[in-house]
Amino acid sequence: MQPYEVTSPTDARKDFFTLLEKVAQNHQVYIINRRDGENVALIAESDLRSLVESVYLLRSPKNANRLFDAIEESKTGKIKPQTVAELQQELGIEQEEKKEA
Repeated sequence: MQPYEVTSPTDARKDFFTLLEKVAQNHQVYIINRRDGENVALIAESDLRSLVESVYLLRSPKNANRLFDAIEESKTGKIKPQTVAELQQELGIEQEEKKEA
């Protein structure tokens, strides 16, 4: 399966709201081919935010290596899974209580 679907501006316009639902609900990316300009991608905001965050985290080779090493360690069982509360306690971070309005 391709990571994206390709459509024309005419078809995108004709079924615009259906297209938006597919993008939002199924996380399907659509490339809209433009005859006289650069093609445009239609992508869910959450997917775009995830991509931008991944690029940010991986842009430094040193940080990327640390992340990949941590993933490998977690796969081999060297690292014990922790809850957020356990990690906060281990690091000495106090969790702020949510104030009710």
